[in-house]
Amino acid sequence: MADDDRHAEWRFDMLSIARRCAAQGWPVFPLAPALRTPASDCASCRQSAHTPVNCPCIAAGRWCHGFHAATTDRDRVEAWWSGNPHFGVGVACGPAGLVVLDVDARTASLPGRDRLLPGIEIHDRVDLDGLQHGLHTLALLAALRGEPDPADDGHTLRVRTPSGGLHIWYRADDRRQFRSSNASGPARAMAWQVSARAGGGYVVAPGTTTAAGTYLPIGPVRAPRRLPEWLAVDLTRTGHLDLPQQRRGPRLRVLPQRAQQAVIAAGGERGRAAQILESALREVMACAAVSEDTGFTDRLSRAASTAGGLAAGGYATISDLERVLKGAADYARPGQEKRSTQIIRSGLEAGTRRPLHIEGHLA
Repeated sequence: MADDDRHAEWRFDMLSIARRCAAQGWPVFPLAPALRTPASDCASCRQSAHTPVNCPCIAAGRWCHGFHAATTDRDRVEAWWSGNPHFGVGVACGPAGLVVLDVDARTASLPGRDRLLPGIEIHDRVDLDGLQHGLHTLALLAALRGEPDPADDGHTLRVRTPSGGLHIWYRADDRRQFRSSNASGPARAMAWQVSARAGGGYVVAPGTTTAAGTYLPIGPVRAPRRLPEWLAVDLTRTGHLDLPQQRRGPRLRVLPQRAQQAVIAAGGERGRAAQILESALREVMACAAVSEDTGFTDRLSRAASTAGGLAAGGYATISDLERVLKGAADYARPGQEKRSTQIIRSGLEAGTRRPLHIEGHLA
C-alpha cells in the first residue's frame, strides 16, 4: 500500500483535524499557518502586558495566548478553522490529560555521560558507540530499566515528526499530573534529546502540516494508552511531577512483574514472608522516583538486613535474596552495581545474626 493511501485518513483539512481532536476531549487551539507555534495574539494583547487569566479575549472566544485559549467547544472550533483554514492544530496537553514524549532524532555531539540520563550514573563499561540522538537515549533508559523501548510501543499513538523525531502519546492517570520539560536544557529533561509535553505545554496534532512536512501517525493505533508505571516513576525522578503532588512522595502501586516473580520465588508461598520482603523492596524501588536525597543507602541496607533475617529464619536462601535485592537496587539506581552489592552483602550478613520468625518477632 502506498504511503499516501496508508495516511489518507490524516490528510484532512485542518478543521477536520481540530474536530477529531476536540471530539476525543483534547482541547485545541490554532497554530500559525505552516508553523508549529501558536497563532499570533490580537493587536491589543500584543501591546499590553497581562496574564491569560485576565484576558477578555479568551472569554470572548478568541485564540489569544496560545494553549491557554484551547477548547473543545464545537462552535468555537468551527468558527476558528472555518474562518482560517490554513491554521494548524495544537493540543493543550495538561487539560487533555496527556503526557507526550517528544523524542528528537537530530544527530549531534554527545554531552557528558552525566547529562545523557539526568540523575543516572552510566558506568564507563557501558559502550556508547553509535549513540547519536534521542531515540538512542530513550532506548538506553528503557534497557537500564529492563522495559520495552517506548519508541516501539505499538499499543499507543505514535506520531512521526517532519524532522524524523517521534511523539509518543500517553494518558496520565488520575492520581498524578505532570508538567512539560525542555530536552535541550538540564532542568527536568528526561534524557538527552527527550522531553515531555504535559501540563504547561502543547503538542502538534496528528495530521497537521507545516512548512517542514506533516505530522503522521505510525501504525494502526490512533489513541494514547495509559502511561506505563516505569515511565511515570522516571518522570517523577526527573522533576516532571507537579510540586503539590511531588511533596507527597512516589506512589508505586505494584512491583514490576519480574520483581513480583522474584518475591514469590524467594518467599515460597505468597504469605507473610513474601509480604515482608515485598514491603522492603518497595522502599528501595521507590528511590527511582527521585535522583537524590532519598536515603537509598539506608533503605537498601534495611531491606538487606530484613532479607538476611528471612534467610536465617528458613524462609528463603541467601542466593535468591541477594539476586532479588540486586534487582530492586538496579531498578532504583541503575549503573551502581558495585556500590549496591557492597551494601546488600553487608546488610544480609547483619540480618542473618537476627533470624526473623513470622509468628513472633526477631529472635
